Amino acid sequence: MPSMSKGHSLSSGRSKTAAVAVAERSSATDVKGSINLRIEANTRRLIDDAAAILGKTRTEFMIESARRQAIDVLLDQRLFVLDPARYDAFMHALDNPPAPGPKLRSLLRRVPAWER
Repeated sequence: MPSMSKGHSLSSGRSKTAAVAVAERSSATDVKGSINLRIEANTRRLIDDAAAILGKTRTEFMIESARRQAIDVLLDQRLFVLDPARYDAFMHALDNPPAPGPKLRSLLRRVPAWER
């Protein structure tokens, strides 16, 4: 496992790759698609008003908002930050897993369904 300094965020290498891939995907391709949405008139006015305040089009506002929310959701599933004490406890737990219990030993002895 790669070492990390205390108090830093923890994220798997795969998560970093995925985050980079998300950022690179939009810049690597210039192909644009469309998304059609049906929304209530009040919601559309709300979006239009917010976009106008920021000097953006409805499309720009919606894309930026949706993209920001998507990134937040993905990061929430892949990134967590620990203070130094919790980081040490986390690393200790990773380095010293509990011994396999009877249920795990039983599971590991079982023939997988795809091999039956």
